[in-house]
Amino acid sequence: MSQAAVSQTALEAKSGSSLHRVVSQEEWTRERTALLAKEKAFTRAHDELMAERLALPWVKVEKEYVFDGPDGKVTLSDLFDGRSQLFIKHFMMGPEQKGQCVGCSLEVDHIEGILVHLENHDVSYVAVARAPIEEIEAVKKRMGWKFRWVSSQHNDFSYDFGVSWRPEEMAIGEVRYNYGKIPAQIADLSGNSAFFKDGAGQVYHTYSTYGRGPEPVLGIYGILDMMPKGRNENGPYHSLGDWARLHNAYGKGGTVAATGHYREDQKHECGCA
Repeated sequence: MSQAAVSQTALEAKSGSSLHRVVSQEEWTRERTALLAKEKAFTRAHDELMAERLALPWVKVEKEYVFDGPDGKVTLSDLFDGRSQLFIKHFMMGPEQKGQCVGCSLEVDHIEGILVHLENHDVSYVAVARAPIEEIEAVKKRMGWKFRWVSSQHNDFSYDFGVSWRPEEMAIGEVRYNYGKIPAQIADLSGNSAFFKDGAGQVYHTYSTYGRGPEPVLGIYGILDMMPKGRNENGPYHSLGDWARLHNAYGKGGTVAATGHYREDQKHECGCA
């Protein structure tokens, strides 16, 4: 083996990977500069896409939605809390649900530190789940979350905004989610929705996104995407379920089921692991 090959092998061993090339600083800079051009093109394309998003038409919310809050009944209009914009996190949590959604939990963990900034930039943030408010409050207390969270148990909100399905819909075998049809597996999924309230008090639905659409809210991915191992999601799900846990469950064992629910008993919900 040549000295160059020996040095290359040593560098690979030191870095813990034989899958990446090790090059000189000059060559790295050339390749990084070429990638930068693509990154800038991506940024411009992203800006154009965001402009198209802002140009989407709005829909009047005609139905009166009344939620259960910790201090009593509140309407959708009340949730704006004096601001003109409302961000709703559709939290994947139905009545008497066993196991907490890891993806939703990871997402809302990002909110605590930026909530004051959102509120001072005319945006109210509220999580909504179909679980009873008592169950919501228990989870909120256990996780130490401070953001507002209300229950849609006694209204049609979660059904109307495409994140929950009634038994008769589940019985058909497929449901409508993310503007298409998917197999009916669980009665609640996640997503994000945005609303605007004008000076006359009329509320409009302006945007909703599901599946991987809410991913920009997960700021942790912005860091992982810059790391040598990337997202490193190489387990059975090829998603955050391979590595993420509730923030108070790391080091305590447990698993994440195919449904995204955390289990303390180390057994997968459907025997799929």
